[in-house]
Amino acid sequence: MPWSDKVALVTGGSSGLGLAIAGAFADAGCRVAIAARDAAKLAATEAELRERFGDRVMAVAADATRDEDAARMVAGVIERFGRLDVLVNNVGRSTRAEVLEVTPEQMREMLEINLISAVRCTRAAASALIARRGHVVNIGSLASKAAGRLLGAYPASKFALAGYTQQLRLELEPQGLHVLLVCPGPIARDDAGERYDAAAAGLPEAARRPGGGVKLRGIDPADLARRIVVACERRKKELVVPAKARLLFALAQLSPGLGDWLVRRMT
Repeated sequence: MPWSDKVALVTGGSSGLGLAIAGAFADAGCRVAIAARDAAKLAATEAELRERFGDRVMAVAADATRDEDAARMVAGVIERFGRLDVLVNNVGRSTRAEVLEVTPEQMREMLEINLISAVRCTRAAASALIARRGHVVNIGSLASKAAGRLLGAYPASKFALAGYTQQLRLELEPQGLHVLLVCPGPIARDDAGERYDAAAAGLPEAARRPGGGVKLRGIDPADLARRIVVACERRKKELVVPAKARLLFALAQLSPGLGDWLVRRMT
């Protein structure tokens, strides 16, 4: 197994896509560490994963928005497993708001969660990952490539993550680090129809729906997680799901007006 005995650390790993990614790397043969803020939920998830993978799983209660937590998280994983080969920066949050209603404080908070947490964790893990010709996986969004309506500060924060990811590639790939940006559409969730009810109060109905009403089927997190593992094996630079969204991104670069028209038609 190409992943046998390697070690993957997944932030935001106690549920949703993060949990699916942790399971996919463990299925591939990795030892896996999951990290999240909610210690009780994290412990329950750790127990669930241990039923499948035994002592190849560990959990670290950590807040990726705190420098000391990021450093402690990485150090704890290396102390337990002796190495680190994959960092998945999965921590993130979406929101709903009209763009002019977004305050500077709200924009700063979204950047802290969706961008700076990845910066913090990557800095903490970089030397260990480079030593192993390892992988940094940044979980972006289709909104990393094309903004949408009524998504508040979310697109700006995910665009910023995409820029940071490219800088990592340009500077650190020559040193052996593989860097992958994952840009998925809406992830299928049990609460997808009501998750944004409070944030979308007073906004058009589309704002309540996944992706701000984007006309795409929800993505199976388990399938996406397996594709992320394969993308790491192939050391791909980007994974866009669905792949057809790449056409929109290319057209938007050639003609911003056409790109805006297509986004309006698709949401």
